[in-house]
Amino acid sequence: QVQLVESGGGLVQAGGSLRLSCAASGRTFTSNFMGWFRQAPGKEREFVASISRFGATTYYADSVKGRFTISRDNAKNTMYLQMNRLKPEDTAVYYCAAGTISGSYDSWGQGTQVTVSL
Repeated sequence: QVQLVESGGGLVQAGGSLRLSCAASGRTFTSNFMGWFRQAPGKEREFVASISRFGATTYYADSVKGRFTISRDNAKNTMYLQMNRLKPEDTAVYYCAAGTISGSYDSWGQGTQVTVSL
């Protein structure tokens, strides 16, 4: 498994930006497909974005496409989520996840809170 630590969450006004980071340790970072998920109060956790092991392929939920960008720096064992044009409905706890099979995650971070105010 991988140990994952998210950072970068906070309170931002609608229309603003935040960049989340996910630092990984343990398993070789390039062994991991990586993803971001989020969970809003009273809702199930949902997929936000994913990235392949060397960053060649990315996927996004329709709700964030064009506003969020997922990336990774394999030299720093870190994944990022650049979030622009934030909306109140983006408010959630954001989790990073890792796995050795695309679309299947066996390691999760503790989450970081993102709150978007009007």
